[in-house]
Amino acid sequence: MAGESRETGHMKPLVQLFPKASECVYTSCYCEENIWKLCQDVATRHGSELQHCYVVFVSNHWRSVPLWRQRAGKSDDKLVVWDFHVILIYAPDDRAVVYDLDSALPFPTHFWKYAMETFRSDEVLPREHHRKFRVVPASVYLQEFASDRHHMIRDDGTWIKTPPDYLPISTSTCKDNLDSFVDMDSGSGFGILLSLEQLFDRFHRPNAIPTAPRTPHPEPTPI
Repeated sequence: MAGESRETGHMKPLVQLFPKASECVYTSCYCEENIWKLCQDVATRHGSELQHCYVVFVSNHWRSVPLWRQRAGKSDDKLVVWDFHVILIYAPDDRAVVYDLDSALPFPTHFWKYAMETFRSDEVLPREHHRKFRVVPASVYLQEFASDRHHMIRDDGTWIKTPPDYLPISTSTCKDNLDSFVDMDSGSGFGILLSLEQLFDRFHRPNAIPTAPRTPHPEPTPI
């Protein structure tokens, strides 16, 4: 078809859900709330697209997950090891992109490129660093997520990191359920649990980047 994009196979451009990353609500070390705010923004400005948005928690049983290309990383490849991280995936058709306010990659980045550079592969990592993913529809996250931020308070009552300047997020029935999202035990919490390979199966869209492999190749980069 004349004028059709070879990369995406679509005439219609992908909806730009957000302005520049610098214009989004952001507080360092509060990724779970940053992503909630992104979902709220989508619901307000692009309501029909919310059904195509997914909140993804990255963690594991050891609460120790390596991620590359993160702005907080000090090494050349921007490696960090966090207890958990949260991203937003927008997948309206055969295209899927990732919005991550902590990433050194573009905002957004095609899922395949983001996953290859950020997650790489579990095959070269010790078992305690293998990543798991809790995928939750954005609409559910907006309705159900709550955090009183107690995980960021030291025993002496001081903040580990300065909290956002807005009130804690809560629901009519819950003040805090963050652990139910971070917990990677099956049979509990919201959404579905996926391995890295399953995440690729769910969101990798071959038609978007025809030369992209189906699964990530291991890169022997030490952590």
